[in-house]
Amino acid sequence: MWPKLPQVYLQDSFRSRFIRMSMPAPPRLLDLAGQSLLRHQASAIAALEVLPMELFPPLFTAAFAGRYSEILKVMVQAWPFACLPLGALMKEQQPHQETFQAALDGLDVLLAQEVRPRRWKLQVLDLRKNAHQDFWTVWSGTRASMYSLLEPEVAQPMKKKRKVDGCKPGPKPPLAPVEVLIDLCLKEGTPDESLAYLIQKVQQRKGLLHLCCKKLKIFAMPIQNIKKILKIVQLDSIQDLEVNCTWKLSTLGKFAPHLGQMGNLRRLLLSHIHMSSHTTPAKEEHCVNQFTAQFLRLHHLEELYLDSISFLEDRLDQVLSCLKTPLETLSITNCLLSESDLTNLSQHLNVSQLKDLGLSGVNLTNMSPAPLQVLIERASATLQDLDLDECGIMDSQFTVILPALGRCSQLTTFSFCGNPISMTVLENLLRHTIGLSKLSHVLYPAPLESYEDVRGTLHLGRLAQLHARLKQMLQELGRPGMVWFSANPCPHCGDRTFYDPEPILCPCYMPA
Repeated sequence: MWPKLPQVYLQDSFRSRFIRMSMPAPPRLLDLAGQSLLRHQASAIAALEVLPMELFPPLFTAAFAGRYSEILKVMVQAWPFACLPLGALMKEQQPHQETFQAALDGLDVLLAQEVRPRRWKLQVLDLRKNAHQDFWTVWSGTRASMYSLLEPEVAQPMKKKRKVDGCKPGPKPPLAPVEVLIDLCLKEGTPDESLAYLIQKVQQRKGLLHLCCKKLKIFAMPIQNIKKILKIVQLDSIQDLEVNCTWKLSTLGKFAPHLGQMGNLRRLLLSHIHMSSHTTPAKEEHCVNQFTAQFLRLHHLEELYLDSISFLEDRLDQVLSCLKTPLETLSITNCLLSESDLTNLSQHLNVSQLKDLGLSGVNLTNMSPAPLQVLIERASATLQDLDLDECGIMDSQFTVILPALGRCSQLTTFSFCGNPISMTVLENLLRHTIGLSKLSHVLYPAPLESYEDVRGTLHLGRLAQLHARLKQMLQELGRPGMVWFSANPCPHCGDRTFYDPEPILCPCYMPA
């Protein structure tokens, strides 16, 4: 048995440990070296040629935070990694405009040189704020961890080049361009100084500086300004495009040729395209053809979102026929479609592998439920999320599609709020889908029996009883973990009232 330690010893031991924990850690040699270099800028610049790679990230971080523009400019030229993730650093430090411009000026000086510096390895300037998040902290770890992040080949031993007698050196290969990666958001308002300066540099170093954009969002901006910017962007680098503009169909026609050059596009969102009353039918047809023809060149498109598109009625087949690959996501919301549109949609090969299907806000009240049933059935092996909110689906229509829903083995989420459905049909839906092991969330409308009048006033007591009934059925059928909750818009303000298990009410239902 261990001897019992005196109380005084234990108190002293605890006190000394507490003091050690509360004292700040002493600065590391790496930090001290960086601080010393920044205090002597001329020495720092001269030392870059022989500076160990491990010192570049911490020194660059300190120079960026301290606005040492001259050091930044030279460090960019001597950067020993293939990628400089400047965007991640800008996200952390909210940089001054001068420091950002200094980094671009350094790149500009580098590109102007016919003979690049010996240590130069920079191929990519990454201005995306959510990329390479760990780079600026990983340098404090092992040497291998930093190499593996951006330039794994550096860790490999260099092979000596063999000298071949009698061979004269050939012409020098052209200098490889440096890529600038950025996510663009184009909108009206105060011009972005950083973007304007970047565009100026790209224009000055045409061919040597490639502006690449993976994600592009376009809001309200004149089409002529959009086209000017797109002229200097490598359009085949765009993979995710959102066009959230209120455009006329003719404006979409002017934008269409740029869309066709985005050969690597994977996700397209297009919203609020309307037709002018002054447009002739021939002009309208020309603009639609010009737009849909671009899909023939989008060989990698996987997700298509169309919201409030006025020209889709009786033309959905024209859009789908131009798609070259099956879609994983198709969302057509707040659009007017015909029954033939829905029939054509259900028969297209492009929908057989759908994971997400959304038809929210598409009025199906007066349509046969058969096309929707076929559509759900054809995608049943892959469908994961289904959104049929505000479609005006009646009891009789919903009953027809129930068997198809029951075969959606991968379904995880199903939402169909805003449809006039009775409690009987809701109970039938629960029985048809109880065997879907992956279905975890169902968002359903308040059943017709829970309303007090035709104006849409909810009787919360009835809603509570009906909701409790569904919960009890889930318990009895062995799926208590499946979440069913109801939601319906308030007739006064439009906000939704949720119930699971207690009501979450909009202010209109609150007592004064």
